[in-house]
Amino acid sequence: MLTFFTREHIDQFVNKRPGETKLGETVAVFNQRVSFEEALQELDAQYILLGVPEDIGVKMNGGNGGAHTGFIPGLKAFLNTQQNQFIQGSDIAVLGYLDCLDDVLKFDPKDRALGDRLVKKIDDALADIIRQIIEADKTPIIIGGGHNNAFGNIKGLASAKGNAVNVINMDAHTDLRRLEERHSGNGFSYALDQGYLQKYFMFGLHENYTPQYIFEEIHNNPNLEYNTYEELAITQLASFTNELQRAVDFITNTHYGIELDLDCIEHFPSSAMTPSGFSAREARQFVYNLGKHANASYLHICEGAPAVKNEPTTAGQVGKFISYLVSDFIKARTRMN
Repeated sequence: MLTFFTREHIDQFVNKRPGETKLGETVAVFNQRVSFEEALQELDAQYILLGVPEDIGVKMNGGNGGAHTGFIPGLKAFLNTQQNQFIQGSDIAVLGYLDCLDDVLKFDPKDRALGDRLVKKIDDALADIIRQIIEADKTPIIIGGGHNNAFGNIKGLASAKGNAVNVINMDAHTDLRRLEERHSGNGFSYALDQGYLQKYFMFGLHENYTPQYIFEEIHNNPNLEYNTYEELAITQLASFTNELQRAVDFITNTHYGIELDLDCIEHFPSSAMTPSGFSAREARQFVYNLGKHANASYLHICEGAPAVKNEPTTAGQVGKFISYLVSDFIKARTRMN
């Protein structure tokens, strides 16, 4: 299921220019002649890029397809980022992607039993990869794909650390829906239920799209905390900067993952595109500020879907923004040391 990228694959993505060095010219790839564990140990790179190009979980949740189309544009834009005094390709390795394209193309969301099996299959594969990356003291950066993949990230981190972990999620939605078939709306519900998730901070929920039963669940659990987009941007009862600090104070006591669902950004091509949401600048500030703490253990960027817009420039713009988020996270970690 895991497809590795080779140096030849990477070179096909990189647009070289005399006198310049792009990250793609210096990033590492995995040695496929040894076991995955041995290959991880051989690498000097700290950051491991992995794609999960699927939209099965999104379709299972009633969303628009297309989330499988964000990974390659994001990777290509990142590999063409300039290597300079701010970021070094030697710190980064490109692993590859979970190949489930056949399942994605053939999937009928009316087949709930099949969708449940497919999402759980991805859960298991992703969790095992994340566990091994973190056990090797590396930092995974995951580009999706649907937000159902949060469960695999959380399980992998918790399994590597031997205890429940924390997560912060910048998202219009809680993804705390009921424990029914696995889909993009209940990854955190399953992580809580199975004991992998301890504290969970939901940053920027949309009041119009959060059911009351979920608000009641949050209010009854001291390990769940949130703010709403309306509080931050409309009524302005809370400030973005202060809420970032409150979130940091809530989750940084132990290892935590950073989740960012691109559907929270205004007009961003995604599986649940919104006309009202955070700015690109605020999303970058979120990733940077949450990335610069020692317990930040992974970054997951999900639900970018250039396919939802039939415009030739969309894939490039989506990819470029994903690339900004990845580089912001790496820079935050580098400047922390």
